[in-house]
Amino acid sequence: MKNTILEQNKGSWNKVAHHFNGVDALPAYGPFAQTENELQLLDQLEKSKVLEIGYGSGHSLRYMANNGAEELWGVDLSEEQKHKAEETLSGLSPNLFCTPMEEEIGLPKNYFDHVFSIYAIGWTTDLRKTFALIYSYLKEGGSFVFSWDHPLYVHLKSKEGEVTLNGSYQNEGLHTFEDFKGEGVTMTIHKRKMSTYINELIQAGFTIKKVIESDVSSSFSEEDITVSDRYYSLYKAKKFPTTMIIKAVK
Repeated sequence: MKNTILEQNKGSWNKVAHHFNGVDALPAYGPFAQTENELQLLDQLEKSKVLEIGYGSGHSLRYMANNGAEELWGVDLSEEQKHKAEETLSGLSPNLFCTPMEEEIGLPKNYFDHVFSIYAIGWTTDLRKTFALIYSYLKEGGSFVFSWDHPLYVHLKSKEGEVTLNGSYQNEGLHTFEDFKGEGVTMTIHKRKMSTYINELIQAGFTIKKVIESDVSSSFSEEDITVSDRYYSLYKAKKFPTTMIIKAVK
């Protein structure tokens, strides 16, 4: 089942990658969410070695380089994303791998100052294995910062501006999108509670430093808010966080 999902998602990501070029990339942590400039979670980037889980179009790694990171590494499931990231990071000599985040591929152990992931970690088919690998990559004292959909946000439904809860937050498991991004492709993802992410970090050996249920970024003003039933909207984000952001340390 795990390999089937990975192969299906890999093919689908290759087709929808263009929708995510530069989207949800540092300094942004997610849709309408607070930014790294506001939260200051990534300490001492100068001369650092960084690894991104799910590098997408490469814009977050470019941000890291612009802020002093010395070595850029990344893993992503999609060949199309890898090609785009290589363009974005032209001239920087990144170490990019096309591989599932939950697989051991011989990345350096006890090596990285920072491992980070912007809206990608929730796609793993094996959260425990993924966190264990990330823990092994980090130096003692190194940080792991990741953002993802707030696990309750998927249950918010909006109709004519009235926001209600739908479905069961308590039920974890697989969820399949039959027509992801309107491209006619199928994607399967694991729905997990926030406590699952936190407890699996603890199981891996991390010390949790911050759990952020993100407010709306200060770059948006009250004048920007209009009633909207879109999945991600400023209207909904002012009522409930779109994004959770967690910082943990080895």
